[in-house]
Amino acid sequence: MRKRQVVLRREEPPRSSSTNSSLTSRSVRYAECQKNHAAGVGGYAVDGCREFMASGEEGTTAALTCAACGCHRNFHRREVETEVACDCSSPPPFNGA
Repeated sequence: MRKRQVVLRREEPPRSSSTNSSLTSRSVRYAECQKNHAAGVGGYAVDGCREFMASGEEGTTAALTCAACGCHRNFHRREVETEVACDCSSPPPFNGA
C-alpha cells in the first residue's frame, strides 16, 4: 500500500494596489470520496463515489450529505478553483513639463 503526502498551503489575501484593480472569483467543487470504510479493522477501502452530490437544498443539513454514498461532504476531496481578472491599466506617462 502506497501512502500519499498532501501539502496544504494557505493563500494570503492579495495586497491592494492603487493602480491595479482585480476581481477574484473562487469556485469550490467536491470530488471523489476518501472515507476509509475499513479503518476499524486496520485496512483501507473506499466506496468508489466519484463526486459529491448534495442530497438537499443549499442551507439545510441535508446539503452536507452526499446523495450517492451517504458520507458527509468533508470526506470528499475539495478542489478550489481561483480565477483572477485584473484590470492592469498602466498610469499615463510622465511628461516632465
